[in-house]
Amino acid sequence: MKRRDFLTNSALIGTGLTLGLGSVISSCSRKSSQSAAELGMYSFVERAPDGKPLRAALIGCGDRGTGAAFNFLDAGNDLSVVALADVFDDRLQRCRENLETEKNNPVPDNMCFVGFDAADKAIALDVDVVLICTPTHFHPEQFRAAVAANKHIFMEKPAAVDPVGIRTVMVAARHAERAGLTVVTGNQRRHQRDYWEAYVQIKNGAIGDVLSATAHWNQGAWWNRTKRAGESDMEYNIRNWFNIGWLSGDHFLDQAIHNIDIATWLTGMLPERAVGYGGRARRLTGDIFDFFSVDYRYPNNKRMLATARQIDGCDTDISESIMGSKGVCYLQGNNMRIEDYNGEELWKYNYEENTFNNPYLQEHIHFVESVRLNKKINQAEELANSTMVAILGREAAYTGKQITWDEIMASDLRYGPTEYAWTDLPFYQEGVAPIPGQEPGAPR
Repeated sequence: MKRRDFLTNSALIGTGLTLGLGSVISSCSRKSSQSAAELGMYSFVERAPDGKPLRAALIGCGDRGTGAAFNFLDAGNDLSVVALADVFDDRLQRCRENLETEKNNPVPDNMCFVGFDAADKAIALDVDVVLICTPTHFHPEQFRAAVAANKHIFMEKPAAVDPVGIRTVMVAARHAERAGLTVVTGNQRRHQRDYWEAYVQIKNGAIGDVLSATAHWNQGAWWNRTKRAGESDMEYNIRNWFNIGWLSGDHFLDQAIHNIDIATWLTGMLPERAVGYGGRARRLTGDIFDFFSVDYRYPNNKRMLATARQIDGCDTDISESIMGSKGVCYLQGNNMRIEDYNGEELWKYNYEENTFNNPYLQEHIHFVESVRLNKKINQAEELANSTMVAILGREAAYTGKQITWDEIMASDLRYGPTEYAWTDLPFYQEGVAPIPGQEPGAPR
């Protein structure tokens, strides 16, 4: 699929989804205040309530998968990880050993599955919960399978790497809603108390009408892995997945999605179009960019600037800000605050009096609480929307072209192979990233 072939007439036939911006908040000013509960704030209990024992299958046993399994086990009582699935046995066994030695959670041999069909085998088990922590390319189909199997789901961000995957997640999310399933996604800032308090302030008009936003994830170089002698492209790609476009969706998705998701949540806006910039300067492996800058345009001339960079020796900035007609909400580290345009402080989160859990743990506390108390949470479609905002920006940067929301939503762009085996990949070229303004000769 060529990256410029965005618009198709039949991309959404049979999905039940429509094009357009959907429900967009044009103003965050309110005539009367809404309480945190009325706005949907979670309970922020320090530990999930007791209840039915919950048995989980972990799909994806790398560092993030192991971390998510630990967070799930720490969320409350009577929680266990009873099955493991991964494409690599060495990674599964390392996770298995860590679960047993550090969490007293042994997993028997007959509940360990390795290979490209491992996820299907784990989902088919008699478990209550599925934890999806694989490289992003695999999320849509694994999420759809888990919903079809009627499991409660924790799925790491992002939702997908391409529009085809996003639509798969959106349709499955609707099925999960109808089935009454809990779906919590790995955008853990939505489970962080200070972000929620900022959200309440914005929705109650503290900054006036929302006008614009910024979203930044700029840091030093991230991890990478070189190809070893005798490795197939498939093995190398999956072991180095973060640096491989078809698996991670690029770091604009994998990491900047956190900031883009916050801006999307707090503003209530989805863009009409985007123009993006980016390139590859110093990355050592893979085929993705080092840096991005995307100018998003919203209805009524509203804007968002989103940037992402992974280059050593440069300025770092991991933050969001929401600009309104009355002031600015600054969201960075332990310094969440609102100021007017004269620099006067209008609100600040009190970290000394209002401490909170690590959000990676808190999202699993909310997950277990939702299942046990039937307080339904389904974040899949919200994550899909935020991920599509990131995909829109990435593709605008990759192509050097302005792209509209309707075009990206209708696109049949899909990254990666359709069949999975330990072979070389004709479409993959090490070190070759997209060139803005140049038509690619083959899919990535």
